[in-house]
Amino acid sequence: MTPSDQALRPPQTEHALRADDVQILDEHGHRRAAAEHDRWLEGLSRDDLLGLYEDMVVVRRIDAEATALQRQGELALWPPLLGQEAAQIGSGRALRPEDFVFSSYREHAVAYTRGVALVDLVRVWRGVTASGWDPYAVGMATPQVIIGAQALHATGYAMGIQIDGAAAAAVGYLGDGAMSQGDVSEAFVFAATYQAPVVLFCQNNQWAISEPVTLQSPVPLVDRAAGFGIPGVRVDGNDVLAVLAVTRAALDRARTGGGPTFIEAVTYRMGPHTTADDPTRYRDADELASWAARDPIARFATYLRDTGVLDDAAEERVRATADRVAAELRAGCVALEDPPALTVFEHVYAEPHTGIDRERAAYAAYLAGFDDGAAADDETTTRTEER
Repeated sequence: MTPSDQALRPPQTEHALRADDVQILDEHGHRRAAAEHDRWLEGLSRDDLLGLYEDMVVVRRIDAEATALQRQGELALWPPLLGQEAAQIGSGRALRPEDFVFSSYREHAVAYTRGVALVDLVRVWRGVTASGWDPYAVGMATPQVIIGAQALHATGYAMGIQIDGAAAAAVGYLGDGAMSQGDVSEAFVFAATYQAPVVLFCQNNQWAISEPVTLQSPVPLVDRAAGFGIPGVRVDGNDVLAVLAVTRAALDRARTGGGPTFIEAVTYRMGPHTTADDPTRYRDADELASWAARDPIARFATYLRDTGVLDDAAEERVRATADRVAAELRAGCVALEDPPALTVFEHVYAEPHTGIDRERAAYAAYLAGFDDGAAADDETTTRTEER
């Protein structure tokens, strides 16, 4: 970092939680009074609470396994979610099957709550497909890599829900970095103008790759919502119960004609932006240690143990489940095979297209130049399948 870079960096790298931000479990796992939000947690059984804990432990294990797979050369890239488990599980478990999700590339835990198969989480990161799963089978679009574009997709889908008169909602997940993108501002405008049934859920993990959130916005991101005429709520994103409550409230508002809501979940990206990133180049170790002390899983575990929901036997079962899931993910990943080269031209257009035909032929000729027989076999297979 050069002296000029240091001079441009703000004195702090996070917007601290405010007194009116929603928090149900404090940083030590103790229950706080939250009368306004308690009604959205009514009916949670011991099994439900333990299920939320298991979800967070399992997705952290999935994340660690996928990171290891990338380091071992089995994946080309992986965007870790370490530290954001409560924000994703709390909001994901608030959804109903009829709702539809549009995410960025880090919402692996949300995908898990939607029923995405484990191996489908890693297909695109292994480079064997242009997409990971069937969006209509799970009610979730495949990950969007173009920063902020999914906010427009979610808002447009919500407008379709509105036209159809369906009792459902769309949710668009985005990060703090995406809040600087024009697509997100446009999504806010359309959502507010048409009172679309959409929840725009921002996981403020404090860092847009190497830039702190305070460099992008001198005020908390939630304050921007009012300028567009959209109600905003700021929640402790490391508190799974608080996230569940505010997301349920926002979804209910959307489904019943109340229009859009913007949620800022204040959390932290404890790992790198992706496995191609080195956060030690721009992030202070003391900051990481401070957020590690606010770990969402440890906080919820403390609460569950204090209330008698979690004991050693239950903990052992949860850890065993996480290990089994990780093993299944690894086995599925390494079993994935590279597709025939010419299949890249399939499913580009719904109808036959002469331009694609010419490109396929040119690529087949290029591959044939390597004289290993693979291109000819590939082209023969493709033509046979088309017949």
